[in-house]
Amino acid sequence: MQIEDLGSLLAPVNSKIVLLVMDGLGGLPMEPGGKTELETANTPNMDKLAAEGILGQSCPISAGITPGSGPAHLSLFGIDPVKTEVGRGVLEAFGVNVTVNKGDVAARGNFCTLDSNGIIIDRRAGRISSEEAAPICERLKSIKIPGVEIEVKHVKEYRFVVVMRGAGLSPDLEETDPQRTGAAPLKVVAQNGAAQKAADLFNKWIEEANKLMKDEPKANGLTLRGFATDPGLPTYKELYNLRAACVAVYPMYRGVAQLVGMDLIKFDGETPEDEFKAVADHWNEYDFFFVHIKKSDSYGEDGNFDGKVKIIEGVDAALPKLVGLHPDVLVITGDHSTPAKLRTHSWHPVPYLLWAPASVRPDTEKEFGERACMHGGLGIFPALDNMPLSLAHALRLNKFGA
Repeated sequence: MQIEDLGSLLAPVNSKIVLLVMDGLGGLPMEPGGKTELETANTPNMDKLAAEGILGQSCPISAGITPGSGPAHLSLFGIDPVKTEVGRGVLEAFGVNVTVNKGDVAARGNFCTLDSNGIIIDRRAGRISSEEAAPICERLKSIKIPGVEIEVKHVKEYRFVVVMRGAGLSPDLEETDPQRTGAAPLKVVAQNGAAQKAADLFNKWIEEANKLMKDEPKANGLTLRGFATDPGLPTYKELYNLRAACVAVYPMYRGVAQLVGMDLIKFDGETPEDEFKAVADHWNEYDFFFVHIKKSDSYGEDGNFDGKVKIIEGVDAALPKLVGLHPDVLVITGDHSTPAKLRTHSWHPVPYLLWAPASVRPDTEKEFGERACMHGGLGIFPALDNMPLSLAHALRLNKFGA
């Protein structure tokens, strides 16, 4: 049944769900016959949960389609990203508390490094530190374009967000990132006539920004991605009658959580231990916790197999803190696959572990890894099914029909 029909089945039960997302979790062996990052990692705690729970593989969009982070998370949240596309610009903006109203246009910005001919030699400006990038964003705030209000805010490291507000703006714009080195940043191109005004304004802003950055040693250029406006998504309270909260380090994931009505939990630190402590500190306030781990994806994109393995092991080592809270349902998965071998997101199905002591029907698998998940009792299923599965195992869904 369609996700919007769940409202009539919701039961007023006091149970708790935790969705732990290790970004880019799915991987590939570096050589034939080898193990993936998850299979290589020493994960005794996840393996124990796998033996007690049930495994499967989720498909974020559909077979063969490589998802972005925004659409992949919306799928896990039970919102069809194909029917409701949300641009990354809005996600980044909400994540750093920048307002985006209907008619505004937001874009996610990446600082990049250009050679003397204006060709990109590093798409992420050497992963410039936040301390280096923030002052550059402050300079970009000085740019004024007649007819529009512009807000620029640093996000994290090489990332920033820019929002334009004014009459007659459309987000139907092509991104300027060529998605590879050895090419120049692209111009902003309107997808239709209604978006030409916005395209011209963003190109003018980029021209002025490049003048301000031309002498920077690393961040002497920029690209813009994910042009978008507020999509007006339904909230977790409306969809599932859940008091939902988000624990995440990276702003983009806080942004997508806010778009579906989750509260943001503030906390100190960036480690899994810090995030799990934040959940524990607010355990009695919420029914649903979305916990996001970013660096598994970052190391995958860098091609750092061993680094990704260590991040997974770090999450596993901290996991008793989360399990000790006795959630009724704990889901451990990724939003998409980011194999270090490919250095990018991929279309491969994502490992999925569901642990629910009171309601789960365990399969025969004893480890959490891609091959085990291929044989798991849940099989391969749309990521959109994550929320119905979680609600059912939390005993929050009544039967359908007489």
